[in-house]
Amino acid sequence: MVRHKLKYENLGLTSAEYEAINRTLNREPTDVELAIYSLMWSEHCGYKHSRAVLKTLPSKAEYVLQGPGENAGVIDIGDGLAIAMKIESHNHPSAVEPFQGAATGVGGIVRDIFAMGARPLASLNSLRFGDLKESRQKYLFEGVVSGIGAYGNCLGVPTVAGEVYFDDSYAGNCLVNAMTIGLAAKERLINSQAAGPGNLLVLMGAKTGRDGIGGASVLASQEFDQTLQEKRPSVQVGDPFMEKLLIEACLELLDAGLLVALGDLGAAGITSSASEMAARGDVGVDIDVAQVPLREPSMKAWEIMISESQERMLTVVSPDKLAAVQAVCDKWGLDSAVIGKITPGNLMRVYDNDRLLANMPVKSLTDEAPIYRPTARKPGYLEETGTFDFNRLDYKADPNDVLIKLLSSPNICSRRWVWQQYDHQVQTNTVVLPGADSAVLRLRGSSKGLALTVDGNGRYCYLDPYVGAQIAVVEAARNLACVGAKPMAVTDCLNFGNPEKPAIFWQFKEAVRGITDACTALNLPVISGNVSFYNESFGNAIYPTPTIGMLGILENVNNHCTPSFKNKGNIIILIGRNQIEFGGSEYLKIIHNQVQGLPPKVDLKEEKLNQELCRVSIQRRLLLSAHDCSEGGLAVALAECCMSTGLGATVDLGVAGVAAREMTAILFGESQGRFLISLESDNLLEFKGLAAKIGANYNIIGKVIGDRIKIDDKIDLEVSEIKNYWDYALDKLVN
Repeated sequence: MVRHKLKYENLGLTSAEYEAINRTLNREPTDVELAIYSLMWSEHCGYKHSRAVLKTLPSKAEYVLQGPGENAGVIDIGDGLAIAMKIESHNHPSAVEPFQGAATGVGGIVRDIFAMGARPLASLNSLRFGDLKESRQKYLFEGVVSGIGAYGNCLGVPTVAGEVYFDDSYAGNCLVNAMTIGLAAKERLINSQAAGPGNLLVLMGAKTGRDGIGGASVLASQEFDQTLQEKRPSVQVGDPFMEKLLIEACLELLDAGLLVALGDLGAAGITSSASEMAARGDVGVDIDVAQVPLREPSMKAWEIMISESQERMLTVVSPDKLAAVQAVCDKWGLDSAVIGKITPGNLMRVYDNDRLLANMPVKSLTDEAPIYRPTARKPGYLEETGTFDFNRLDYKADPNDVLIKLLSSPNICSRRWVWQQYDHQVQTNTVVLPGADSAVLRLRGSSKGLALTVDGNGRYCYLDPYVGAQIAVVEAARNLACVGAKPMAVTDCLNFGNPEKPAIFWQFKEAVRGITDACTALNLPVISGNVSFYNESFGNAIYPTPTIGMLGILENVNNHCTPSFKNKGNIIILIGRNQIEFGGSEYLKIIHNQVQGLPPKVDLKEEKLNQELCRVSIQRRLLLSAHDCSEGGLAVALAECCMSTGLGATVDLGVAGVAAREMTAILFGESQGRFLISLESDNLLEFKGLAAKIGANYNIIGKVIGDRIKIDDKIDLEVSEIKNYWDYALDKLVN
């Protein structure tokens, strides 16, 4: 007999989980306890379907200061400096209320960064929507971009890079993945490990309201159905001006050495922050909800404990430093309140003044949350897609027309409409602006630079999640190599459907295996990340979409490259090899409306060599431009190199007289491991020597010349003409 008012089914708990709670407590839970367990044992907080699999990811390197398990990962970049980085999803809230969902996604990931003691330096995003010809998709797209811009711009954190793709598989569930990095002196780093029985829990920042209640369980851990609009109250409301005050106050408190621990209040609010901080420190915690500053005085205790109101931080403070902490909060106009204390033992107790409302073992909420190992089964559709006969297709289309259609496609055309809404130069550290393969930031007071990118391709992962996930990793690394940076660390956001379905869980396991193998081959640690399951609507799942955020280091920020050709007469070289591959390509989708075949093969050894050749050539100032060949293939990459400066190119790929299928694959196939580079003829001999030493494959394919792009006898177009198509395609779709 269930005696409490809050039914566990409505909170996302199964009957088995409810029985497990009863066994843990040796009684039925109170209303407050049930609400707390429902959040902490939700997929979003408990990672109950993914924890066992995620342990296979490589996370260690000699320069990793903090791996997975904290608010953000941290690496040592030398000179006494550290970088904190993390990516997270805010998919479900953004599908319900796009502006606030995206805005609070930015706010949440920024808090994760300064919770480590790092000043937020830059943000990126990875976005997915359905067809922009549909009014709802346009509404979601515009709202999300607006929310990201409004929050980031007000906060003063530049949005420097990102990606956006469109596919029908995301029509029911858009993806909004937000990434932020921050810079800290190593000695100022802090974690969220509570310590010192008798120390105080101080809540600082915004007052607590009913916004976001149940967001992690009701919203983020369930599929969408006809009740979508009923979930709107679970979307939080953000205030970037309050967050800016929080940043400055927290960093000042850390500079003054006033904090024992610092944690962000995100999913599950006070509940998750307090219980996770206590569990990490192997201590207990008492909380008095009567002391929590409220926006709505009539709030119930369970609402206060699980509210996801934004712009709040939880700190552990020794009693002798309380007055100094509160003085800093007062200086920045922030509420601060002692809401509890650290206790010996292992219990989390919740009071309303003197009335005990909850009494639970801390680690039963965190470490001992359920772990599931669902059945994994290869989906049946792969039998058809994997054996697709490409000889059935008609390859007679004029390559000029194909190139124009690809450059005009939503997944390839200019993203200017998006990034012009973001302030990408605030803080004045941005050296390479949005639109290049990677963003590049200077580090003030140092010759070093940071390179940032985010990458993923759901279509590849749909056709083969293992190979598709590898491609996400190696393409992100290629993007960094294109600016001359050495990849250092990965943060991943793994977006999938319902893990309780065998086909979905198989996709997830295979994708994690692909990331593991690729990162191991490239010596890259995965230092932080996020899993977003239940991205389904009415039973239809998104494409499996692992998003890879990657950070690289330039020893000299002045030695970097951009994609655009610079001077007439420069030599154009292709690093890597063309293969006859079409699977999952943009060409196949746009020209033939097919998502079929196997994605391009990945040769991890060759990838590593080709990336090294590109990166070292840039560091030695041999190259004038470098660009990754990805969506749309070699012809599209060549056009992109031409359009920024208006310079043309004449290229010989040896496709004159080649059979139509092979010719089309060389022009528009998406073989991996390829770079388009250009250099002065005076540097060619040194480049050849370097390539021979490294053992990378390359071919001289043409020259920068005139104002037309010419590829053998197949493509001959004015650069200004193709630029017009590429520049305005997204504007036309939106407007």
